[in-house]
Amino acid sequence: MKLRRGFYFPVILILMCAFLGEGCATNQQQIMAADLSQVALRSIQSRAFDTTDKKLMLRSVINTMQDLDFLIQDSSLDLGTVTGQKYSGMIVVKMSVMVKERNAKQLLVRANVEYGIKAVEDPKTYQDFFSALEKSVFLTAQQVD
Repeated sequence: MKLRRGFYFPVILILMCAFLGEGCATNQQQIMAADLSQVALRSIQSRAFDTTDKKLMLRSVINTMQDLDFLIQDSSLDLGTVTGQKYSGMIVVKMSVMVKERNAKQLLVRANVEYGIKAVEDPKTYQDFFSALEKSVFLTAQQVD
């Protein structure tokens, strides 16, 4: 009897460890997949601009957001942020934009859009915003109103 109990215990322990290890691998794969999707989303939401004039960029961001019918709620030159919202039917669309130095010659602009309580992941939304922002940067730099 003692021999059987001693034999089964290590087998059960090994099987439990195998099942737990497999669950950890699955969780690790899920975390890696989530990290990759976050990296992909961040690349969609971000653009580098060949300028170091943060004030000009923030002014262009505000102009672009207003052109897209957003009401500016808050902006900070020190923080490099602009937030605004608009209504699409009964749903609130919120946008926050952050501007920071990327390197000695560029600024990085990152936009985040929420439709209701869900983050917008559609690349076209961000492409349209950055296309309008590029035009606004050009016009602001040329001092065209």
